[in-house]
Amino acid sequence: MVFLTQSAAVYGIDALIVDIEVNLRLAAENDQSPAITIVGLPDTAVRESRERIRAAINNSGFFFPVQKVTVNLAPADVRKEGASFDLPVALGILGANGDIGSSEKLENILSVGELSLDGRVRPVRGVLSIALAARENGVGSLIVPEENAREAAVVQEIRVYPVRSLREAALLAEELMSGQPARVPPMKLEIEELQSVNGHYRVDFSEVRGQQTAKRALEVASAGGHNILFIGPPGSGKTMLAKRLPTILPPLEFDEALEITKIHSVAGLTGKAGLIVERPFKSPHHTVSQAGLIGGGSVPRPGEVSLAHLGVLFLDELPEFDRSVLEVLRQPMEDKQVTISRAASSLTFPANFTLVASMNPCPCGYFGSTRECNCSPVQIQRYVGKISGPLMDRIDIHVDVPAVKFNELRGRGTPQGENSDLIRGRVIRAREIQLERFRGEQIYSNSAMSPADIRKFCALDAESETLLERAMQRQGLSARAHDRILKVSRTIADLEGCETISASHLSEAINYRSLDRNYWI
Repeated sequence: MVFLTQSAAVYGIDALIVDIEVNLRLAAENDQSPAITIVGLPDTAVRESRERIRAAINNSGFFFPVQKVTVNLAPADVRKEGASFDLPVALGILGANGDIGSSEKLENILSVGELSLDGRVRPVRGVLSIALAARENGVGSLIVPEENAREAAVVQEIRVYPVRSLREAALLAEELMSGQPARVPPMKLEIEELQSVNGHYRVDFSEVRGQQTAKRALEVASAGGHNILFIGPPGSGKTMLAKRLPTILPPLEFDEALEITKIHSVAGLTGKAGLIVERPFKSPHHTVSQAGLIGGGSVPRPGEVSLAHLGVLFLDELPEFDRSVLEVLRQPMEDKQVTISRAASSLTFPANFTLVASMNPCPCGYFGSTRECNCSPVQIQRYVGKISGPLMDRIDIHVDVPAVKFNELRGRGTPQGENSDLIRGRVIRAREIQLERFRGEQIYSNSAMSPADIRKFCALDAESETLLERAMQRQGLSARAHDRILKVSRTIADLEGCETISASHLSEAINYRSLDRNYWI
């Protein structure tokens, strides 16, 4: 007898429906083959599931078939990876053995889950992607581990049933196959939970003392999606400023929250949270590898740049990162995605992040500050030289972050800074102007403008043309820097609600590039 079930496999951040065929056959007298044979290009984790499944079935109050079991995972030419097939294969064996009804297949039911030896169902990765694939293929019911239920229930068009054990899953499958109402209703998230994707942050911009120039630069960066570099001595507030950038970014739309959750689900980082409602803030240690930053591995997983998608990637102490690791950032900073190629497949992960980097001006950290610097010019140049010119050229805004004065630190004679809500309001208005400007195009911020868009929306008057020409000649800026100055000036004009770029807007944008290599000369 052949029994049919369905499951799904995750590739990149998307899922593919997998048909599972279970066949029982009588063993010949001298047949020494395993009790369970799994075919269909399974990896090691799938092949090892044979003993887990056998133990889980026996320890759940069922009897493992005395016949030989053959399991086929179709399509057979696609590699199957991970332990998520344990539960559907076990249900298929029980169905073929007649333990869960008289039908020959689980009609319109898809299941995923890893089994422990005592029959408990463990959580798996990528459940949101699997739920979306189930909806697209017209599957009505989804059986998932209890810990993954909220995540899967984000997809409203399917019925999500959480289970804690193989026995629960078998009883549920029998009820669904017979058309009876399940004793346990499917999990439903209230629509208000899905629509309320405005995260609540525990930090606020008003907590930062002084540093008005840096705050203004962060407002510009968030309004236009620009990358930013902070340069200053230790303790000047670079990290504190970076951690507050997500609090002034626009709230997540539902589709954006769904995309972020898919990436984190594939990486196994969602837990029981369900939908992620805050923009991600990723801050990898400077010892991170290329695969850790960009993604990769034998089974490609998203790296830090993809986990920071639609959020912030913060690289603290930039020169301490390995230079080869930093250089792989060039392509995702331009293309907003990462493609990982292997011999068998090629996967693409989104990577539309805002880069915030920080560094000291020298090895000791006090060059140009009130404290004495003991670094030689050679040491300073060697330290700064760890950051390549092409990478520095891709960072739109360079900001000097000086040490905070005592009176500012103690709040003497200086008003308290604006809170995040006020700044976010201005950022949202600027983003709305950009959305209206690029209506119908896949552009959501000024940082993504093409050369044609720059010529169309960044026209300059005669005074501004002269100002830009002088800056290009004096600072020796590249063509890329020219375009990025225009993009930043367009963002500054949007923040002020101006249709045209004035000389003051352009001048501020040029000043954000003045800390380039000349800062240390």
